[in-house]
Amino acid sequence: MGTIKSLNKWANAHTYYPLDLLRVGLGVFLFVKGIDIMSNHQQMIEVIRPFEDIPGGMGILHYVAPAHFVGGFLIVIGLLTRWAVLAQLPILIGAILVNFIGTMNTTNLILALCVLLVCVFFLLYGSGKHSADYYLKMQK
Repeated sequence: MGTIKSLNKWANAHTYYPLDLLRVGLGVFLFVKGIDIMSNHQQMIEVIRPFEDIPGGMGILHYVAPAHFVGGFLIVIGLLTRWAVLAQLPILIGAILVNFIGTMNTTNLILALCVLLVCVFFLLYGSGKHSADYYLKMQK
């Protein structure tokens, strides 16, 4: 808990609008990806085809869309940002693995790597000063 408090203090002292815009952009991207996955089931089934033999393979489909949808919204408003980002990490690692297990798509690989790096950054940085987390913390 002390580590999170020290990270929050550092992040609030070094907050900048471009980082807030990056966080909002990440959240919007994940939200739109969640909508895209929910509206295009056939594409998602093709993507998870390499994981069919794994027990609970269809569970992946039922985890990815809501995690992107809800997590993206939470990241946009800056509420529970670290938890929302933590829920995205298994999905992003799976998106990277799909390129090595299934057919290689370099565009998707680069996109997944970039989103993973931004998510890891916000896992450490937090939501920043211009967020619902900061607002609710200051209401105490």
